[in-house]
Amino acid sequence: MGRTAWGAGLVLALVIAGVGIGVVLSASRPMATAVPSTRQPVAAPAPAPVDADGCVPAPLEQRAARALVVGLPGVTASSEPIVAEVLDVGVGGVLITDPNVVSSAQVGQLVSDLQALAGRPLVVSTGEESGRVSTFSDVVGALPSARALAARSTPAQVEQVARDLGSKLAALGIDLDLAPVVDLDAGPAGGPIGDRSFSPDPATAADYGLAWARGLSSAGVQPTAKHFPGHGRVSDDTHLGLPFVEATVDELRSSDLVPFVELIDAGVPVVMLDHIAYAAFDPDLPASLSPRAYQLLRELGFDGVAITDSVGMGAVNLRWSFPEAAVLAVAAGADAVLTTDGTQALGMRDALVDAVRSGRLPEARLDEAAGRMAALAGDDPTALVCRAVELPTLATATG
Repeated sequence: MGRTAWGAGLVLALVIAGVGIGVVLSASRPMATAVPSTRQPVAAPAPAPVDADGCVPAPLEQRAARALVVGLPGVTASSEPIVAEVLDVGVGGVLITDPNVVSSAQVGQLVSDLQALAGRPLVVSTGEESGRVSTFSDVVGALPSARALAARSTPAQVEQVARDLGSKLAALGIDLDLAPVVDLDAGPAGGPIGDRSFSPDPATAADYGLAWARGLSSAGVQPTAKHFPGHGRVSDDTHLGLPFVEATVDELRSSDLVPFVELIDAGVPVVMLDHIAYAAFDPDLPASLSPRAYQLLRELGFDGVAITDSVGMGAVNLRWSFPEAAVLAVAAGADAVLTTDGTQALGMRDALVDAVRSGRLPEARLDEAAGRMAALAGDDPTALVCRAVELPTLATATG
């Protein structure tokens, strides 16, 4: 296609309607009756191991928290209590959604305050697509759907649209956009993917998805290719249950995976995994919790941050609690676990810590996740996990 080589990997000290910004269902779970504790005092954890160079990693709680990206339900100002709660947990990132946005000045102040209060680089993300999935349309202006853009614009024109959008997001302090959608879908516009897809044709979807990612990247906002390994084959809503796809890996490779391969080869830094079960992987698990799905992603050459769709969605949350989902996801290969409900952050972090201490989650796997998230944030991974981390990065095309 005459694409130029992308920029070299950048060493960084680091979804509906749709972006997978999920329905939080935990409120319907009954509270257990309080029972007086009979547990004996637990001995203090052993000191963190010292590596061969004498580096001591950050406390396990800090490393575990970095693998979490959480929303701030109803928050419009940093003075609200949940902000301090989430930042005290030490999460790696926050998700800005519609209820957090009143005006450009307000959201800019909120994001600035979050970064200042965190006292370290924090990944500030949102799910800003074109069309019906938009957090900031009232602030930055509404855009046509991906399907409409592809029908009447060239990839170069779409790249410029994304660059303009990225500039506006960057001005608000947004670091990461959970877009573009590179799923293939020719179905009804209002379907779970529908007109969020650029095209049902793999090559066309790849061209336009790559253009969108380029535009965001050139404006200073990291893009995310979603929803791996392809959401377009199902019409069921993952907010409500777990859809199933019978396609073989070879069938996925010849169609759904084509745009992901193109973006991975180009250096996309983040890929989101969906909440769909595939016969080709672990048929009883959504891809977001499936070790085989993450294995395939890495086999395709991806070395960036793998993030789940929101684990508050019914495909996950009707079966697994937030803490359990976090453990399963990171153990499977996720570097970031996304939820719109920041009140779950402490429980999710502590579950990851307990899983490492019990041997259920390898500490090296958690450190890999934490290091990638630190690099995505622009922090120094060596101070957290005692090793450098290099992430892929996109560059603007030159021809």
